[in-house]
Amino acid sequence: MRTTYKVLAHLVVAGVALQAASVALGFFGILHEIEDGGAVTASYDWESNLGVMIHRVNGFLIPLYALALLVVSFFTRAPGAVRWAATVFGLVLLQIGLLFPAFAVSENWGALHGLNALLVLGAAVQAGRRVTRVHDEQVLEPAPV
Repeated sequence: MRTTYKVLAHLVVAGVALQAASVALGFFGILHEIEDGGAVTASYDWESNLGVMIHRVNGFLIPLYALALLVVSFFTRAPGAVRWAATVFGLVLLQIGLLFPAFAVSENWGALHGLNALLVLGAAVQAGRRVTRVHDEQVLEPAPV
């Protein structure tokens, strides 16, 4: 179970990294369109922007990984596994919650969405590292005589 936990934590980390890369890809794609004389209007074809589409699809996968991490954490039997998985899951829920005001209220909320992504990344890294450290410490303990 620890390996599954660690893999899920690293899937969240990889997902957040892919989110950052896809946002940059989408943004620079828009900049190139504008430089070529295009315009971003209400009728902009977002589906033609690869970065935006990757961000959307991957944005559905990360909550699934976080939920799976939380479920697996109950069976991992590592100190702090549930706490770190719950932290990751809670931050992912906050990440989803920050989407709505970013679109409906002000783009300034989008900055909080980006900052929270860094918290998700850090918590997921910590979750994966914690289980690894506990596992390594158990391996290094001498056998009872």
